[in-house]
Amino acid sequence: MPKTKRFQKISLTQTKKKGLGGKQQLVEDIRSCVEKYSHLYLFSVQNMRSNKLKSIRNEWKDSRFFLGKNRVIAIALGRSKESECRENLHEISKRLKGQCGIVFTDKTKEEVTKYFEKHIESDYARSGNNATETVILQPGPLEQFPFNMEPYLRQLGLPTSLQRGVVTLLKEHTVCKEGNVLTPEEARLLKLLCIHMAEFKVTVEAVWQKDGTFEEIGHGGLLVAQDDANETESENEDME
Repeated sequence: MPKTKRFQKISLTQTKKKGLGGKQQLVEDIRSCVEKYSHLYLFSVQNMRSNKLKSIRNEWKDSRFFLGKNRVIAIALGRSKESECRENLHEISKRLKGQCGIVFTDKTKEEVTKYFEKHIESDYARSGNNATETVILQPGPLEQFPFNMEPYLRQLGLPTSLQRGVVTLLKEHTVCKEGNVLTPEEARLLKLLCIHMAEFKVTVEAVWQKDGTFEEIGHGGLLVAQDDANETESENEDME
């Protein structure tokens, strides 16, 4: 009788990782974009949602986004005046902190800032976010939920029971309070109740142009690049 192919053990030692080769390719891609495009924009992301960022990428098919590897991006651009691949690019590198990324494009500053100022989408909050309002449910039928969800709602903390096949809230219940950090259960309840408490928002923080001009947007206009005296990290270490 032939052996079943199900539940066979697979050695993970044979899987390939991007590792150093992947990082080197990323550096090459970024430096190629520096030469290809006229503008580089640094942006930050509030309440990151991959599907929403993907839709922006699809709208900007003539541009190139890089997101998620701040230290490698900084190496590609250059962390100091001495290592930067173009004048003043180290000013972008110094600001690569937190949830942010860069986009290479030939669009003007006015086009880019106007687009992102309007491109704000509401979404469901996740655990760890702050509640933007207090939500209180009154006792009575919760007809938006099917009967088989009642045990799950009780697990999430709602005082419910089935009455004649209808999910019913037995007493007043506070789902969340404004300003408090949402727990996983509260975040799930808000989603079930179709209440949005988060905003997906991309903010343009700075722009670099091919002629070496650097501007920190919203912080007083053009800046003159300065030597970073505190540059202590090893670039080779980040490429390992």
